[in-house]
Amino acid sequence: MEEIERSAASVEEAVEAALKDLGISEQEAVIEIIQEPSGGILGIKPQPAMVRARAVAPPAVAEEEEEDREEQADTAADYAEGLMDALGLDADIGIRTVDGITYIEVWAGASGEDMGLLIGKHGHTLDALQELVRGHLQRTTGERCLVQVDVEDYRKRRRSRVISRAREIGRRVKQSGRPEALEPMNAFERKIVHDTVGEIGGLETASEGEEPARHVVVRRSTR
Repeated sequence: MEEIERSAASVEEAVEAALKDLGISEQEAVIEIIQEPSGGILGIKPQPAMVRARAVAPPAVAEEEEEDREEQADTAADYAEGLMDALGLDADIGIRTVDGITYIEVWAGASGEDMGLLIGKHGHTLDALQELVRGHLQRTTGERCLVQVDVEDYRKRRRSRVISRAREIGRRVKQSGRPEALEPMNAFERKIVHDTVGEIGGLETASEGEEPARHVVVRRSTR
């Protein structure tokens, strides 16, 4: 079974690159974090993130990952609840799996407090919250984060829009033959684009640029 290693500035980008090269989705892969990114001392000799990936060997591995996901969800939910308490926010925390993605859901509590501040402009605060949860899970379990934090369904709504946009551009590129670039997205959303366009056939995608302007370009396949 093919196994590859890839490095990048972040774990998410390294995973994205590995999945792209293997030609599989995240649900079809087993991914091991070899090295977390480090800024080095005073910015000298920074270390990139490095991951090892291979295709899932069904069905035992898939069952094991599902168990890991459930355990992570419980751990992440407890951590998120602690964060809300520390921030003094009245919020309800829940766990729900939608379309194969397990979400740690944050909703306004009985006080009806505005949760918009946890989302931030273009979801940037939510991305930071996701990074806190990812780091906590990595420290406590030693495993790659398998859950997504969502605030009042922002992430799910955004996912639906990204899928629609990717399908629209994919069909257009397939018809015209002219490459098109989508707007800058985070690693989670770029992966959605890769997976969605991959389902169309006859097309290929590539992530280009540097964060926070990293984006996906869709082209006709050369293979």
